[in-house]
Amino acid sequence: MNAKQIFHSISYLQYPFMLFAIYFMAKPYFGDFETKEEHVAAILNGINSTLIFMGLGISLSTLQDTTKTQNEMSRKIWESPQKGKLFLIGLSLLTFALISFGLSLYFFSLVDKLEEISIGIIVLGIGLIGLLKTALEMFENHRRDKNPIDPQRS
Repeated sequence: MNAKQIFHSISYLQYPFMLFAIYFMAKPYFGDFETKEEHVAAILNGINSTLIFMGLGISLSTLQDTTKTQNEMSRKIWESPQKGKLFLIGLSLLTFALISFGLSLYFFSLVDKLEEISIGIIVLGIGLIGLLKTALEMFENHRRDKNPIDPQRS
């Protein structure tokens, strides 16, 4: 097993992290709370934990092998110069917006709970930076106008 295969195998850890994110999102809805304030605090803590685990899961997903596509839809996006560029622009805007929003909340929020959620938003944005780099590599590896069609590539 070479290093590329090891990192590709590690990328599958993204799935447990996404399951943890789902768990933390659902957890506040199954608790027994004395007051509405406790319930709101639990929901906000759940949102923060969800964002953190999503960011970590997305970061792990960037360790995948960029010479292969995972499904038919991603193959169609990365082979098309127009669709690939559009996806990269959208992902870039989303990444920039999340990091900007997270930093704004962190530095300018007057509410402590929103400042906590800003950490989760920033972690998600950092995960998307890695995803953006991986998406760029996927686009370079698969676009039809730059690479000949290889029937063994999927």
